[in-house]
Amino acid sequence: MDVAGHAMENGFSKKSLKRSAASDRVAGREILRWSRGALATEHDALAVEEPLEIRLGGRRFTITMRTPGHDEELAAGFMLSEGFIATRDELGEIRRVRDRKGAPEPNVIDIVLEVPAAHLRERLRRNFPITSSCGLCGRTTIESLSQRISPVASSLRIGAAAIAKLGPSMKKSQAVFAETGGLHAAALFNRKGALDCVCEDIGRHNATDKVLGDALLRGRVPLGESLLMVSGRLSFEIVQKAAAAGVPILAGVSAPSSLAVELADELGVTLIGFLRGTTFNVYAHPERVVMRR
Repeated sequence: MDVAGHAMENGFSKKSLKRSAASDRVAGREILRWSRGALATEHDALAVEEPLEIRLGGRRFTITMRTPGHDEELAAGFMLSEGFIATRDELGEIRRVRDRKGAPEPNVIDIVLEVPAAHLRERLRRNFPITSSCGLCGRTTIESLSQRISPVASSLRIGAAAIAKLGPSMKKSQAVFAETGGLHAAALFNRKGALDCVCEDIGRHNATDKVLGDALLRGRVPLGESLLMVSGRLSFEIVQKAAAAGVPILAGVSAPSSLAVELADELGVTLIGFLRGTTFNVYAHPERVVMRR
């Protein structure tokens, strides 16, 4: 019997996608699993992905695909890390848009900024072209970012042994990843290596914005006494976000890109890649890592 025939025989439906009652971040689906020479119908958990529309003063601004949860923090972190606001005081209000019946829309939020209109227009003009796929050369991109992001000034230093413990600590808090295997994570740690905040999302950049937005809303930015760790690779965009929030040490479980290393050099960020088990590589500003024997 072929796969389609097996599915029909077992009542399998390709439309059998159901949101978990316990979480808006996990959906269930009946799947066919091939294992040890046989097909079986099983239940699988999927990470939810939905669009979030962000409005500025009631006008459509941008849409990002994200995993629901911590939407206000995501919006706040995005506005900070992309250079549309510089301080908590410039973030006036984040509110849920309501439908015609007065119920909050789950995927639309509106932001009110305390930024003069002329300044906001200049920030919009300056910042929107700068993305990892903008087509500008690396040097031009770094120079453009350096015009709005000051180099990170922090005396933070941390031992190599404490850095090696960051990954296991973050992984223990990745509840949805443990269930689905399909989410990235970002986490903030204090100078002693203790976990302060962790967020998960289908996008690594969104997870980063969520933890930075949480810190911003708590009045903790700039994060000169914190370490940021992300799952996956280290792109220039992640370095940009970390530097914009004043994070002095950024670590990832995978490789950095060449442009990420160049930007970390320029903006004073200690960049650590391949943080797995008891090993890691330091690519930029190693002076913050204390190597004790």
